[in-house]
Amino acid sequence: MMSNLNISRRKLITFSSVAIAGLSVNQLLAKAYAQEVQKSISFSLPMLDKVVTPDATNPVRLNFNENALGMSPRAKQAAIDAIPKANRYAKAEMPLLNKALAKHHQVVESQILLTAGSSEGIRSTISAFVKPDTQLVIPELTYGDGEHFAKIFNLKITKVPCLTDWKIDIAGLKKAVEDYQGFSIVYLVNPNNPTSTVFGINEIESWISSKPRNTIFIFDEAYAEFVNDPTFESADKFITQGYENIVLLKTFSKIHAMAGLRVGYIVSTEANIKNIEQYVAGEKLNYCGVCAALASINDTQYLTYSKKVVDVSREIMEKVLSELGLHYLKSETNFMFHKVPIKLNDYRELMKHKFILVGRDFSPATNWCRISLGTPSEMLYIANVMRELREKAMI
Repeated sequence: MMSNLNISRRKLITFSSVAIAGLSVNQLLAKAYAQEVQKSISFSLPMLDKVVTPDATNPVRLNFNENALGMSPRAKQAAIDAIPKANRYAKAEMPLLNKALAKHHQVVESQILLTAGSSEGIRSTISAFVKPDTQLVIPELTYGDGEHFAKIFNLKITKVPCLTDWKIDIAGLKKAVEDYQGFSIVYLVNPNNPTSTVFGINEIESWISSKPRNTIFIFDEAYAEFVNDPTFESADKFITQGYENIVLLKTFSKIHAMAGLRVGYIVSTEANIKNIEQYVAGEKLNYCGVCAALASINDTQYLTYSKKVVDVSREIMEKVLSELGLHYLKSETNFMFHKVPIKLNDYRELMKHKFILVGRDFSPATNWCRISLGTPSEMLYIANVMRELREKAMI
């Protein structure tokens, strides 16, 4: 439950335990921090106006990597305005979204395919490239939908063990393809889920540019808009350069905060798109989602603000994890992956008792927890709960 409260600075300092490992509350909560790149519009940081007070019916949901801040006001209004027309198909609006996305990725419109979220993109792409004796090649720890759909299509699944701290072994993936005689679908999530880390395009560029026979690369970049690493590059660079062995999957679920509206899309060559579109549901996306996506993609100031709020939340979490000596991976997403000192299920139950929901098991990382980043006020609450559990020697 979110309560609207006017909080004095003194009360706010008490709530957040004065500072988080040397980072002052003023630094964390200053409007200027979240608005430093915005000059013409003002948004109020949620924790300045509200205090999170979760309970059993309204827990803090940090288990599905949702964008806790929510959609931009423009996107919300666009979805509301679309409701009276939702008895119709979005036949006129979908081409407009297609055009906007093509411009964004610097490709022609026939290189974009709209999908019902990224899950339909994963399913339809795998469907399009299934051949006799096809294998799906994935890191041992990554997003599960690729493996899920591969099992449905009875594909051979080759998992390549990760390196230290769950780093993706690009050389190992390459060897798995080279050692196989059939067709290979290489599914890469970058930034990766659940690890929240990125790999550099330079690590894989030579492999892709060598155009390995019988191989297609699927890049899932659901979280790319949250990345701060200046060396990160999107795989769309290969598509604009004319590579035929790349399929890029994108979604409006994360930075655009539209997880429940199910809008995603695919970027690839015209030939690949024509192949894949045979396996989607005729681009019959929901009307409200398409209209919200059109509004959101142009609301760059709010998207910048949304990312900055996540940056603040991440900093709060990093500070408390460091303070408690809990090892974590450098996050480039709206979630973090950290070690837990007790059994993961016990840790999850402790957090649930405090009305905090955290991530499920991700085998084989049995002593790691994925925790999504909520609003800064939510993360301050989580930080204080974690300190309390440490003081009681429970973690």
